[in-house]
Amino acid sequence: MSFGGFKEFFNREKTFKPQKKYKEGTLRHQLHKNAMASLSAGIDLKTAVQLPQGEDLNDWLAVHAVDFYNRVNLIYGTVAEECTEVSCPKMSGGSKYEYQWADKGQYKKPTSLPAREYIHLLMDWVETQISDEELFPTDSSRPFPKTYLASVKKIFTRLFRVFVHVYIHHFEHLVSVGAEAHVNTCYKHFFYFVNEFALVDKKELEPLKDMTMRMCR
Repeated sequence: MSFGGFKEFFNREKTFKPQKKYKEGTLRHQLHKNAMASLSAGIDLKTAVQLPQGEDLNDWLAVHAVDFYNRVNLIYGTVAEECTEVSCPKMSGGSKYEYQWADKGQYKKPTSLPAREYIHLLMDWVETQISDEELFPTDSSRPFPKTYLASVKKIFTRLFRVFVHVYIHHFEHLVSVGAEAHVNTCYKHFFYFVNEFALVDKKELEPLKDMTMRMCR
């Protein structure tokens, strides 16, 4: 499934946040095109996530951070109208898991928030990270900072939490609109990628562990 096909299936009017795009002619744009071509060609997802020979790992991670931001954005946009303060008063993954928001700004301490507000802040935060030229330099002559890998891991960990909430609290809606297969494919791609590069701690993966074992053998 190409990202183009993914976008065509989902209603773009329901995109939760504006999509991020690559500047044509850049290395990242070419890497993105190559990665999407591999998916469109039906290459096995476990193979598709592997670092292409001769490419830089940091650039490969950056391309996928942007791509998965866009995909999670589309997925959540599909269920956003169902995710209200009444239906989802906390950002949770069932009764066992709750995620509290903290940042270096308004929320200096972990704070319980409605899921929609939490995800709004999360997506804003990810967009800020991937748009930061100091953290994600688009100029190939500029080095990636020493904090880069830790920042990438935090981005993917937080994006995973959106999958957790959507699957556990809004799966019936995904089924009702015929989005289940598309979201499952996206999740498998995401999981294989973070697993390939050890980007999300195993404890964070626990809420979807059983589903992942069935889906991502």
